[in-house]
Amino acid sequence: MDPLSFGPRDNGIIQIAYSVADIHEGMRRYTDLLHIGPWFLVGPFVPPKGVYRGATTRAQFSLALAYTGQLMVELIEQHDKEPSVFQETLKARGAHGFHHWAIGARDFETAAAQYRSRGYAEAFSDTAPMGFRVIYFDTTRDLPGMLEVIEMNTAAEEGFHKMYQAAQEWDGKTHIVHRLEAKRQV
Repeated sequence: MDPLSFGPRDNGIIQIAYSVADIHEGMRRYTDLLHIGPWFLVGPFVPPKGVYRGATTRAQFSLALAYTGQLMVELIEQHDKEPSVFQETLKARGAHGFHHWAIGARDFETAAAQYRSRGYAEAFSDTAPMGFRVIYFDTTRDLPGMLEVIEMNTAAEEGFHKMYQAAQEWDGKTHIVHRLEAKRQV
């Protein structure tokens, strides 16, 4: 398998994601306690092409991304009570915490078809703020969370590689947040 520029192999786990009540507090806590950083923050934004369980969604989110070694950690705050994959998990669990794993797939369509063929429902899909497609599959019948498939196009790989490099050069202590702008969708 061909490795991605930031370490993991194509179709391998590149991310572990958690929902948080407050994204700024979450980033501080993960930096202070787990020495994860620097953070790259996007939002708040409404998913431009977001579909939740077959219907267009207007839920508003902020995302924070950082690396620890070759693994990306994502924190997600939902700013409203609109139906979403995050509200589902929050209601089922009664608390914020682990939400999903993500794999990076250069052949997005083949990877998505593999999970569909196993009977996993598409819980959410969108074009992410950095300009690549994502699908969350509801794998909770077999795993304790969902699985996101991320399209590893040029924008995704370059963006994630820059974040990975920033983590390699980071002092491991200073709380740093870089604000990213979501790409405008046409």
